Amino acid sequence: MLNGWFLWFILFWVVILVGLFAIGGFFMFRKFLKVFPKADGKSTLDWQEYYVDTSIHLWNTEAKDLLEELCSPVPELFRPVAKQKIGAKIGEIALEEKATKIDTDLIIRGYIIATPKRDHKFLRKKLAIMKLDAAPYENLFK
Repeated sequence: MLNGWFLWFILFWVVILVGLFAIGGFFMFRKFLKVFPKADGKSTLDWQEYYVDTSIHLWNTEAKDLLEELCSPVPELFRPVAKQKIGAKIGEIALEEKATKIDTDLIIRGYIIATPKRDHKFLRKKLAIMKLDAAPYENLFK
């Protein structure tokens, strides 16, 4: 029979492991939903890949550097996923507008549209640091 400090040690690790499994399961389920095909037969990730691949020729070094700089507040672990999602939205906008290249305006608009509202304060800070005016994009922040 367990008693004393060893019982508390085991209970502590059970709680920690159940918590970690729950957190991991939540993120795996979210990823599963993105892979699940929509009505058009393609998943969210398929569309992201399509827009990135279709618009890759529009990206130049400056545009890639700007996207990298804007994504720098995102934690390192999640940054590649964030860049993929944001880059896909920028590519989608560029293709819809038949842009000849990805410029600063497209990058900022795509970033605002692709990110949740809770992240917009970080973008505003980053734009202020980079001395880029956020006023033309106020309607997108709402």
